[in-house]
Amino acid sequence: MDPAAIVRVQAEPFSIEAEIARLTRGRTDLGAVVTFTGLCRDEGGALAALEIEHYPGMAEEEIGRVVAEASARWPLEGVVVVHRYGEILPGDPIVLVVTAGRHRGEAFAAASFLMDYLKTKAPFWKKEHRRGAVPGDWVAAKAEDDAAAEKWRG
Repeated sequence: MDPAAIVRVQAEPFSIEAEIARLTRGRTDLGAVVTFTGLCRDEGGALAALEIEHYPGMAEEEIGRVVAEASARWPLEGVVVVHRYGEILPGDPIVLVVTAGRHRGEAFAAASFLMDYLKTKAPFWKKEHRRGAVPGDWVAAKAEDDAAAEKWRG
């Protein structure tokens, strides 16, 4: 993995502003910073919480591998990926992707690539906990997410 890349999998909330500041502090070579923050939806008021599980070590290694692939595809100057696990409440941030480059095109493309990977291939398992004591269900992969990730093959 690129030394300018940071990958963390953690239970604690993260600060978007702090992560951007850490990546850009003292840097005058950057022309673009793109961020994406994924939030937990309440699913129309039906969701009490989302439980995210991962395989410690494996998740970080896999994300690091894909960050390295993004860095090989685009001339990035820095990447941050933070993914939470544990109980996530509606409105809470789940994932943060920050890409930095000299130009916006590579930063946008790399951020999109990384999010498509995280939605489809990252080793996380999500279980919905519904309001009203309704048993939770494991979240299945969505065809539209798989279709979005297909554009990066090749």
